[in-house]
Amino acid sequence: MDRLSVSEIISKIQSGDCFEAVALDYSLTIKIDDYVPYACAAIHDGHQFRKELWDNCIHTEYERWYEEDPETKHMVQSHSIVIAGCDSRFEYDLNRAPEDAVFVTAWGKQLWKEPLSDAMTSKSLEKHANFYKVVHALIQTLESKFGFCTVYDMHSYNWKRWDREVPTWNLGTSNVDNARFGEVIELWRQSLSEIKFPKDIKSTSLINDTFQGNGYFLKYITQNFKNTLVLATEIAKVYCDEYEQIMFPEVVKTVELELIKRIPEHAEKTYKMFS
Repeated sequence: MDRLSVSEIISKIQSGDCFEAVALDYSLTIKIDDYVPYACAAIHDGHQFRKELWDNCIHTEYERWYEEDPETKHMVQSHSIVIAGCDSRFEYDLNRAPEDAVFVTAWGKQLWKEPLSDAMTSKSLEKHANFYKVVHALIQTLESKFGFCTVYDMHSYNWKRWDREVPTWNLGTSNVDNARFGEVIELWRQSLSEIKFPKDIKSTSLINDTFQGNGYFLKYITQNFKNTLVLATEIAKVYCDEYEQIMFPEVVKTVELELIKRIPEHAEKTYKMFS
């Protein structure tokens, strides 16, 4: 894996190079093994939290981990194009617009002992902006090359905090064109529902049940690119114990192996329908 500046990463994308890189500031990773009409993203996979913020942060390391999406990059790491965030959403949230990306409060609790300085906030927002420069270059290149592409926007959520039965998989589609894409959205929901898990974990899949797909990542791509479908795909954290902070690697591996076949199959059907 190379360590590259954002401008070098963008240049490689625009040149059609295959490469794997981490940004100079270690805020994101990107891998392109081949140019295909789909990409995978794990924007909340990151747990890094820069040291100069530690003493000022009220939330514990566990509280931050609890709201992140651990292992979502692992679940899609085998695919040809993968972009992922390395930093915690508590430093800056890639799924929120820039003006809301640096939290003051997080999940009902004040985040900082003292308000962040403008310099600290600016440092976080620069990383946020750089991520979207790379995303823009990537989707622009894929649309130009193929005419259409699909982005699998992988997230997870804490299912134990709900006081009702919730699905293993949730697709958030309120900000995509459902009249245009409804058929392939349903195909993706159906495919996810067929995944067989270990540990007697049920596999259910619903649309707009726990979340509606209101994230900035989906909105940014959808508003800037008319021939890209973003599928905000949330897995309940059945692959870990969210209260004990214990990972279940056999469940993570099951998801990865299932998605190795299911994502390309779905992406190919979608491409044939819209290219």
